[in-house]
Amino acid sequence: MKKLLMLTVCLFFLSAGNVLAETELQKHTFEVGTEISYIAYEEPNVMKETGAMYGIVGSYAYHDMFMAKAEAKWSCGLVDYDGQLTNGSPLQVKGIFDNMVELRGLVGYDVFILESTALTPYIGFGYRYLNDDMSCSAYGYERESNYLYSPVGLEIISKFENGWSIGAMAEYDIFWYGLQRSHFEDIASGLNTVNNEQNSGWGTRGSIKIQKDFEQIALVIEPYVRYWNIGKSGDSAITYSGSYIGYAYEPKNNSLEIGSKISILF
Repeated sequence: MKKLLMLTVCLFFLSAGNVLAETELQKHTFEVGTEISYIAYEEPNVMKETGAMYGIVGSYAYHDMFMAKAEAKWSCGLVDYDGQLTNGSPLQVKGIFDNMVELRGLVGYDVFILESTALTPYIGFGYRYLNDDMSCSAYGYERESNYLYSPVGLEIISKFENGWSIGAMAEYDIFWYGLQRSHFEDIASGLNTVNNEQNSGWGTRGSIKIQKDFEQIALVIEPYVRYWNIGKSGDSAITYSGSYIGYAYEPKNNSLEIGSKISILF
């Protein structure tokens, strides 16, 4: 990833001639594209899932000093599980289907520097849903993850001659609330669905954007990194045919996603 990023930046500066052009942000911008990523989810000393995700993305942005933006993403893929059973025996499951949906709304303000660079600080609200369906295994069950959070970040973009632009984004995500739904009834029909609430955690993300403008559209390549660190949830009861048999919680966990987006702006 580092070598690819360095090569892309070098090619960009060679093509742009290293000459700055006057910055003018398009008032209405629509974006559609696709992305591919590697994701690793870990509950330390408990389990780990890794695999590739493939998705589609779309957004609409409005710029007139004031900035407003709506973003949507859907991705899916097959991941592999590496963990252990309650008795300590190792458990490995391959080909678990995951799918993810993320919706975000942002507002900000554009600040222009030297007529060549635009800085946009922003804040907003986001919702992230991840479905991890391990019911394909005799020991597994479907899990649903829900996050509510507020992104706070800064985006920068500089325009060059010949239609080239380069930009970057850095963001911190304030975690408000999480809900984990564990469908234990997939293991035995008498068990209940357990809901665990999460109230502590944080996230962060960053990206570098390379853009080439043509007459009607622009092509964007955007490598990115996204990370979540979520604290241990509260406890919830496990029941069998309505009778209490124990409790469950969602362990402290983290997830790392490294990928790249390719999209068209118009």
